[in-house]
Amino acid sequence: MMPLASFATGESIGGTLIQRLGDEKLPVEGVIITVSQDGNEIGSGDSGADGKWEIPVPGAGIYQVSLDTSTLPEGVALTDPDKEALSDVKVRDGQSKKVIFPLGEGVVSTVSMYQRVGALFIAGLKLGAIIALSAVGLSLVFGVTGLVNFAHAEMVTLGAIAAYFFHASALGPRWPLVIAIVPAVLVGAGFGWIQERSLWRPLRNRHTGLVAMMVVSIGLSFALRNLFLIIFGGEPRAYPDFAGQPPIEILGISMVPKQLLTIAISLIVLAGVGIFLQKSRAGTAMRAVSDDADLAESSGINVNRIILITWTLAGGLAALGGTFFGLNEAVQWDMGFKLLLLIFAAVVLGGLGTAYGAMVGGFIVGVAVEMSTLIFPNELKTAVGLALLIVILLAKPQGLLGTKERIG
Repeated sequence: MMPLASFATGESIGGTLIQRLGDEKLPVEGVIITVSQDGNEIGSGDSGADGKWEIPVPGAGIYQVSLDTSTLPEGVALTDPDKEALSDVKVRDGQSKKVIFPLGEGVVSTVSMYQRVGALFIAGLKLGAIIALSAVGLSLVFGVTGLVNFAHAEMVTLGAIAAYFFHASALGPRWPLVIAIVPAVLVGAGFGWIQERSLWRPLRNRHTGLVAMMVVSIGLSFALRNLFLIIFGGEPRAYPDFAGQPPIEILGISMVPKQLLTIAISLIVLAGVGIFLQKSRAGTAMRAVSDDADLAESSGINVNRIILITWTLAGGLAALGGTFFGLNEAVQWDMGFKLLLLIFAAVVLGGLGTAYGAMVGGFIVGVAVEMSTLIFPNELKTAVGLALLIVILLAKPQGLLGTKERIG
């Protein structure tokens, strides 16, 4: 995919200029940054099309870094005017020091409540679509095997990184993203297939308990996450085809085209999964195994084959969800882990083991998380989604679409 992270060969100061507009992160090009030391200018440079800039410095020491606000594009401004000049930027031997200039909207917001609510609702549907795609596979795997797979987050990350490799990596074919998504989903599906054949089936054949298998999934999650860090590096990257899209207005609501693309394709895919589960023989068998694996096996269903299909489907859906997450946010080595808590919330909220519950739960969690920023700070939005989960489970412990079970 990406070459191993390279070591710094000299001292420098750099960073990436990103304008944050709600959940959107847009690179800012052509802004001049100057580095000085003790009142003497060391060097200057401007940000590229991807917002990146870097200025070499003569050695370790304390430097001052300033941003020329007159070169900021129209509509872009520092969110904290005191950050125009950064003093006491310490650079160590061999270090490539990264600094951040917080950028946001350059004009006083005149957005009405209708526009704000509409934009947050669209952002919530987008996030909900990503969560739903990722949660369906996790719910199906739990339904047919009883396993809570913590490594599902890394299946999400794998899809995003695979798409980046096929789309933008110097080592890849550099296909357009709409084409690169296809092999990325196949990579995710193949990884799900490999997991089942080489790990989970042998553990089941040895009658390993579900708690032990869950611990194995936690270990697998740690191993894969750090492997992604080594291979892909720690720096977030964007898909070039869709970076910096200008917003459009529909019914007076501002939105980004890739949000609509994410929602539309996700709904089509989720509808296809629903048709597969209801109309196909494999889908019917999958639901039968989920209800009672022993009864399904005694009825002539090849349970191992159905579990293998389930893992393959889960891997493909997780990879697609990861690709859309990277499209709307950024591709990072731990992006799936950041989404994992919301995925679990969607699965539990909708009802454990039900694919339709995961779909509904995903959209509810996504909309609730984004809409909560109308009242609460942005940093608390994930906590609001989990609070909603608790409230609903207090009223309906089996989840929205789960079924009651007799205990004892």
